Amino acid sequence: MNYDLSGKTAIVTGASNGVGLSIAKLLCSAGANVVLADNNEVVLNEETQMLKQKGFKVIAFSGDLTKRLTLNNLLAATIDEFETIEILVNGFRQIELSDALDPEKDNFQKLFDLNFMVTFRLSQIVAKKMIIQKETDKSKDCGCIINLSSIADRLILPKSFSYSICSASVNQLTKSLAVALADKGIRVNAIALGSIMSTTLKEMIREDLDLHDQVKDATPLRRIGDTDEAASAVLYLASSLSNFTTGQIITIDGGRTLTENIQVSAY
Repeated sequence: MNYDLSGKTAIVTGASNGVGLSIAKLLCSAGANVVLADNNEVVLNEETQMLKQKGFKVIAFSGDLTKRLTLNNLLAATIDEFETIEILVNGFRQIELSDALDPEKDNFQKLFDLNFMVTFRLSQIVAKKMIIQKETDKSKDCGCIINLSSIADRLILPKSFSYSICSASVNQLTKSLAVALADKGIRVNAIALGSIMSTTLKEMIREDLDLHDQVKDATPLRRIGDTDEAASAVLYLASSLSNFTTGQIITIDGGRTLTENIQVSAY
């Protein structure tokens, strides 16, 4: 039992930058074939090309992931290139502030479609393919699904109520799918991120220079985590080392949720 993913194929959404890109790179290093998917075509193609130059087996797929047809095409492109799919990482997320009391600033449906429905629909599509693969080859490892979530489901801030609800929904989806797919041999887990230097947090710090120290001080380990540290948790869940782990929400936050400081952004 080890972290070797040779011969396995992974789809990673949200893979053009930040945590998603770090996940894609680490899975490549572990030997997996990786499909990098996102809606930022230019950046996605640049990152994928660099991985190809290093000898990794990767392809890029860009499109509007909120569309069912796009998700079907994503799976089709994966199978056309690599024949099978064993790992799905739902890393596609968008974080925006919201106002619960202002109808004109109500972005709940938009964020719900981006942060929950994409994960739900792609999980359905990929799980069905994994089941068919298992029926065709009984000796084959069926597969695993890993969802990215956030500690925002526990650190409830008025200006992020939409994202908090989406995060809680992803966590419940993870547990429900884990039970529904357990007898098919498909493991489903999630990683709740906080105090990680994601692309969003970087942008927020640029706009508010004090935020860096605020997040660091609100984190018991007294630092902001690197995206590679989040990716390492994904590698564990994708590997055989977690074969008896399903329906779990693993928190990677430097201890943020162990304290009661709720005044600092959870991202």
